[in-house]
Amino acid sequence: MKNTKTRTLLLLHLAVFLAGWTGVFGRLISLDGLPLVWYRVLVSLPAMLAVLALTGRLHRSARASALRCGALGILLALHWVCFYESIQASNVSVGVACIATTCFFSSLFEPLLTGRRIQWVELLISFIAIAGILLIFSLDVRYRTGILWGLGAAAVYSVFSILNVQAGVKTREDSPTMLLWELVGSVVFLSLLVPLVSLLRGEAIPLPARGDIWGLLVLGSVLTIVPFLLQIHALRHLSAFTVNVAYNLEPVYSIIFAAILFGETREVGPSFWMGLSLIVLSVWLQTRRVRR
Repeated sequence: MKNTKTRTLLLLHLAVFLAGWTGVFGRLISLDGLPLVWYRVLVSLPAMLAVLALTGRLHRSARASALRCGALGILLALHWVCFYESIQASNVSVGVACIATTCFFSSLFEPLLTGRRIQWVELLISFIAIAGILLIFSLDVRYRTGILWGLGAAAVYSVFSILNVQAGVKTREDSPTMLLWELVGSVVFLSLLVPLVSLLRGEAIPLPARGDIWGLLVLGSVLTIVPFLLQIHALRHLSAFTVNVAYNLEPVYSIIFAAILFGETREVGPSFWMGLSLIVLSVWLQTRRVRR
């Protein structure tokens, strides 16, 4: 059991490292958040189908299971939209740092949605991570809109991750099949929403620029399929809170990548390293707690 959890934690941290690049690609691609996510899932769905077909794991699911997972895909799409809107309303560093509050929302929502008692240790670990975020930005509130979008992304994702665990138990589907139906739900939802929003705005449906094509292909395949397969696998062996605490390292990776690629070096000062230390401490504490 201990070896299984150790292996799961290692795979989870690989997923977090790959996820750290998604914010960077959100900055590189010129599309707004809503159409960007739409094209992302339009790439991800056939890629996921190809993976399942090539590995011989493509099979029919019960209608109830497909609908349940498809509904979760709506939450996943909303999370991505909020996330990229946050980046575009501020910058990569602000958007991804807000994601570290997911563990805080999970510590609040998980008892409400699952009925288990509040874990005060989890709340303490959450506050350590939040203190790290505040230090990274030195209590900077210039990016209020971006921060609000980012907090929305974190809140929606915490609900998604909790319900995803319950769906896995109820449907007994394997992780890749769950992700497939979640992507189907995302595609259907966004394929209705994007034209509607464009119609209400009196604008044409946005098309990706030529330079966006490769970014969307990488984002929709490698940076979507692999991390989420690893993450859904982790959610079968670890609590949603534990997975979300590990994802506190995602903003750390993204901030470093953004500092190198885009010159977002404002955060990389003494307060950044103090905040980084607190975020890493929160991840280490929960990882140690799980392994014990």
